[in-house]
Amino acid sequence: MKNLIRILESLAEVTGRVIAWGTLLMVLVTFAVVVLRYALDTGWIAMQESITHLHSLVFMLGAAYTLRHQGHVRVDIFYQKFSERGRAWVNLLGTLLLLFPMMSFIVWISWEYVTESWKVMEGSREAGGLPGVFLLKTLLLLMPVAMMLQGLALLLRSLQIIRGDEHG
Repeated sequence: MKNLIRILESLAEVTGRVIAWGTLLMVLVTFAVVVLRYALDTGWIAMQESITHLHSLVFMLGAAYTLRHQGHVRVDIFYQKFSERGRAWVNLLGTLLLLFPMMSFIVWISWEYVTESWKVMEGSREAGGLPGVFLLKTLLLLMPVAMMLQGLALLLRSLQIIRGDEHG
């Protein structure tokens, strides 16, 4: 079980660290768009769309990394005061009752939308826009799958803590 947890967490870790470079790229492209527009009075729709695509990529594929590092907002004001075992129970139940059902719903509700986009190899509606909108829409499936994989790691780690097999 420890190896499975390590593999799942490594997947989120590597994905998150690679995707983080997308934020730098997004800043550089945004800077280039501004310079081109205001200094040279020119620009390209595809370049502008790429900022939105990069933002989507960072946000959607970075979500599992954020979960791995407990960076998502917690509403539970008591969580910090709980013992390690109590937090493990909250994580276990939250994963089973909230994370898995919500991510499954996102996959279910997005499946047809994404497959229809792939069938027509959907591109931008704008002349000169990016051709791979179907790839962007695929993030609607990749994000919940990545979240469920990291959720599985969280669930397994929580079980270890509850059973007393591991601390932290």
